[in-house]
Amino acid sequence: MPIYAYRCDECGFAKDVLQKISDPVLTVCLSCGKPSFKKQLTAAGFQLKGTGWYATDFRGGAAPSTGTASGPVEGAGAPAAPAAAAAEAPAAAPAKPAATPGSGTT
Repeated sequence: MPIYAYRCDECGFAKDVLQKISDPVLTVCLSCGKPSFKKQLTAAGFQLKGTGWYATDFRGGAAPSTGTASGPVEGAGAPAAPAAAAAEAPAAAPAKPAATPGSGTT
């Protein structure tokens, strides 16, 4: 549910109210009781953090001049297996036991 900021024009009382979008707008001041309680316009209360969400990323429309790629950072996701370990993985699986004569398996 969103949080709305209200302020009274008469006494200056201010309050943040947790309301549903469908709830009616408050008009009566909780402090002085006068019908001058109004909803305020406020900035969004969140920040986007992480790769690609910095405040300077999209200003001016030009690419950054640092020469770095703007893709995901290596090592940020699941760790990648080295090529040597990946090549050895199938060979490390246990082999089937050989059938021995007289064991009943053919």
